[in-house]
Amino acid sequence: MRDLISLCCEVCKRRNYTTDKNKKNKPEKMALKKFCSACRKHTLHKEGKIK
Repeated sequence: MRDLISLCCEVCKRRNYTTDKNKKNKPEKMALKKFCSACRKHTLHKEGKIK
């Protein structure tokens, strides 16, 4: 039931983190404020697909 997702930076569009979530309990897209090593600052990271 838990699916792997990647967290993509909204500024530079780079995939920095991978995590999993239960899509039955949380059907909406996840958005977290995390550190981006390319931007060198904390930015919003939204859920994307893992290729």
